[in-house]
This record gives sequence, structure tokens and C-alpha cells, in this order.
Amino acid sequence: MTNKSKQTEQEQDTGIRYVNLYEADEKVYMRRITGFYQKLRRYTGMPLLAAYLLMPWLVIDGRPAMLFDLPERRFHVLWLSFGPQDGMFLAWLLIIAAFMLFTVTVLVGRVWCGFTCPQTVWTQMFIWAEFLCEGDRNKRMKLDARPWGPEKVARKGAKHGIWLLIALVTALTFVGYFVPIRDLLVGLATIDVHPAAAFWVFFFTAATYMNAGFLREQVCKYMCPYARFQSVMYDKDTLTVFYNYVRGEPRGPRKPTDDPKEKGLGDCIDCSWCVQVCPVDIDIRDGLQAECIDCGLCVDACNQVMDRMDYPRGLISFTTEDAIEKGHTKVFRPRLLGYGAVLLVMLSVFTYALSARLPVGLDVLRDRGMRMYRISGPDVENVYTLKINNKDRDTHIYDLSVSGDYPFELEGYRPLPVSEGEVLTLPVRVVVPREALDTVKTSVTLRVEARENPEIYTEHTTTFIGPALRDQ
Repeated sequence: MTNKSKQTEQEQDTGIRYVNLYEADEKVYMRRITGFYQKLRRYTGMPLLAAYLLMPWLVIDGRPAMLFDLPERRFHVLWLSFGPQDGMFLAWLLIIAAFMLFTVTVLVGRVWCGFTCPQTVWTQMFIWAEFLCEGDRNKRMKLDARPWGPEKVARKGAKHGIWLLIALVTALTFVGYFVPIRDLLVGLATIDVHPAAAFWVFFFTAATYMNAGFLREQVCKYMCPYARFQSVMYDKDTLTVFYNYVRGEPRGPRKPTDDPKEKGLGDCIDCSWCVQVCPVDIDIRDGLQAECIDCGLCVDACNQVMDRMDYPRGLISFTTEDAIEKGHTKVFRPRLLGYGAVLLVMLSVFTYALSARLPVGLDVLRDRGMRMYRISGPDVENVYTLKINNKDRDTHIYDLSVSGDYPFELEGYRPLPVSEGEVLTLPVRVVVPREALDTVKTSVTLRVEARENPEIYTEHTTTFIGPALRDQ
């Protein structure tokens, strides 16, 4: 008797399912199923997929709508352009995304994984190619068991051809976010593309082909960190996929005409459809598991079986642990309200900071190579180094002015055109009559303003240092 058969007998005797961590996982053959949650996934995933594929092709103001230009260190997102100095926005965006994920998880579990995660979306596309070329679950199992022949080669070849096509389109689109996609395609067609771009196209093609074609559930079960820390965010009121064991047990097969109460059975007929449609190969009837991605496939499958048996739907459903045990649940609870409040505050601050972002930046540094001040005839002079950062998408000529409590004047500044993303560095001198200065330190404000658009401006206040009063 083999170890596997011994393990099966032990499971039947004890009711405990054993998993050998050192045993290679068997290939998962998913059954094709339709239902409400599959339609919902289609309606939510298709717009996101379309946005991903079309965004690099959209052109705004003569450039791609979304382009991460790493050599120039410029990120172009729709009508906005960001430079290295805007790294705060990226940090805030990542923090907001994390808290949004936490909030959604506390409320409705891992719906991100089941409906919009790229690993799930691309895996479902690859599975669609399997259905198209090899048929449903039973046909694929029979095809794999058959010896190689012309039909098997043709079906397998067609499947892998579609896989490679999807992977290539995915890779080209992804690299198109960093290299203008039209230039990328022309370069690849004429074999005149940068080696780095060609490498990343090949890399992401291979990665997509392997992840969605072969690794699949292994990524969700063993590689994704989300499954490991989701348990600290779940509670008994988290809406997730549950098997109603109160209604379903004891399970057992029966005819549609049989009365389950007379047989001492629950509503579960032990058909295993919920296992056959599961993309991560788990049995939801074993309880809440870290591998479950809340895709709803088992819900749709079970509802179809319940309809055939003329039983009420919802034996497997999106519900909460308290709803099964106590018959009621709490939606608004302290943890959810806390996450929601923090998320709302961060979104408000981020929106305000983004809307108040100035299209020009000005940094004023005191010239370290000069003395704190210099006496030039009847005037006192301070030297500063200006850094004018043009964050706007157009080239501008910036005029510089100075103001303060004393009759300050500006010397050494000549307006120059500053192109998009350019940082113009130049020294300037601020002077004031010595006789008018009656303090050692005072504030001085420097203002830069776009000549073509006065609404594009910024100011910077710094310190002007003069001689001690006893030296006057």
C-alpha cells in the first residue's frame, strides 16, 4: 500500500485532511461555471483591463497620458508631471493604498484578490484559453491522460500560442508605461530598440507566461504575503465566503426526490463542485482558510446545485461567521470605523496637497563660498543661490522680484527660459543701502513668476544679514 493510499484511509477514518508540505501539488483542473459573481468579475475586471491596455496609447499634450520617464526622472500622469522632489506624493499614495486595502479587507475580505488582482485576472484569461482549446474539466483531464498525437499537439500548441500572445501583449503594454509604446513597437519591428527595453519585454513575457500558465495558485498560496497577514484583519463580522455548516451538515449524496430530513442529512450533497471550481484548490467546507481569495466561484457552483436539487440558495455564500452562528452581524464596528476615519483623513490631505501643488518650485540657499554679507560702497550685499524648478508641462520665462521691510534691490539676475522639468541654478545678489538698514537680521522674500502666465508663481522667504549696528 502506498503512502498516499494510507493517507486517504486515515483521512476517511478521522475526518481530518492531511497535507504533505514536501509533496508536489497536483495539477488543478477547474470546472467552468457561470453565475452572478462571474458576471460581476467580468464587469469589474474588463474596464480595469481595458484601461491598462489603452492608457499607454492615449496622448495628452503631445505625450503619452501615463509615462514613467526614468532617464529624465519625470512621471507624467494625465495632465500632471512629477519629478523627484514630488516623491512625497508617491509615498502618500502607497500608504493610502495600503490603508484602503486594510479597510476593504476588514469589511469584505479578500475581494481584491478574487476580482481585481492581476494574478487572478491573467490566470482567468489563461484558463479561458484552456477552455477554448481543450474543453472543460473532464475533457482536459482525458486529453492530458492520452498519449501524444496530432490532435493533442494541435490543441496544446494552440493553447500555448494564445498564452504567449497574451503574455507578449501584457509585456509590451507594461514596458509601454516606461517607454513610449509607439517608439517601442517600431524599435522592435526594425530591431532598433534599446537593449534594456528589449530585455524587459522578454522578461515580462516569460514571467506572465509562467505565473498565469503554470504557477497560478502557487503564487496565491505560497508567494503572496497578503494571505499571511489578512488573518490579523479578519473578525467574526468580516463579510467573506463561508460554508453554512449548520445548514449543510451532515453532508451526503441523495436523489433530488429524497427528503434530506428523513435521511438525517443536511443540504450539502457532497458533489464537490465547490472544490472543482476553486482556482486555489481548497475545500471551502473545511472552514475559513488563508488560501481562499474570495472569488465567489464556489458560491456560483453551489447555487447551481441547490437550484437543481430545489433547495434554497446560499449554502455557500458571502456572509459572516456571526451570521452563521448567531443569525446576525455588525457592519459598523470600531475597527472598521477607525480604518475608515484614517483613510478619509489621508485622502483629504492628499487631495488638498495635490490641488495646492505649485507648478514651479523655488529653493533659496545662501552661498557658502561668500561671507555672510559684503559691503559694496554704500550698500550691503547678500549672495544667494536660486534653484528654479519648472514643474509645468510648458517652457516658461520666470521673472524674479524681491520685497521686504527695507528697499531691497536685485542684481545679477537675468530671466532665462526654463523647460519642463528643468532646474535652473544661478547666483543672485540682494542689496540694500547701508544707511537704511537698522537691524542685523531681517526677512527678505524672493518671488518668481512666469512671464506668460502670472498665475504660475511661488515665493520663498529667507534671512538677510547685515553688519552690526556698532559698525555703522
